[in-house]
Amino acid sequence: MFTGLVEDLGHIESFHRGADGARLVVESNLISPTVRTGDSIAINGCCLTVLKHDHRRMSFHLLDESLQRTNLRNLTSGSIVNLERALKADGRLGGHFVQGHVDTTVQVKEVEQSGHDLRIEFEMPTAFAAYIAFKGSVALNGTSLTVAAIDPETFSVWIIPHTAAATNLGKLTTGDDVNLECDILAKYAERILSVPQNNAH
Repeated sequence: MFTGLVEDLGHIESFHRGADGARLVVESNLISPTVRTGDSIAINGCCLTVLKHDHRRMSFHLLDESLQRTNLRNLTSGSIVNLERALKADGRLGGHFVQGHVDTTVQVKEVEQSGHDLRIEFEMPTAFAAYIAFKGSVALNGTSLTVAAIDPETFSVWIIPHTAAATNLGKLTTGDDVNLECDILAKYAERILSVPQNNAH
């Protein structure tokens, strides 16, 4: 479980695809005694397991499912990714509950500078449109954000200067693919309402 508060910008050292998925090596400042083999790290919002690490690098294995569903398939050496360690039980939940299970990718339709802030407009994913609500929460590349506007074909968020500098969202351009994870609370609400209730005692 994560919160959608990005801790570090990692740099891809290497990305190699093979018959069984892909191997990924990330350079990061997160490496410390608190990062261990087997830990969960969200990379652009996708939860991956640390295979090994040293003082500056972490290695991961990506399954074909992760490559097909996320924008990690587009990584190359030098790419910048958002990183977040899993939430500690006594940690503060500053964003919202993020599982690290990316639902789909959405394409950037427009990036607009407004004063010091950015408005970023994304295509509306038809299969997940019901989960995207005005003032609701979404995770984009693993960053917890509030939906500022919606219409049938797009939805928009606002990015403050800190978020633009601390995440890779500030570097987005039209046409980029971004990982989207919808709010888990919306998914459970839909599931509860869709299952017939047994009122027998």
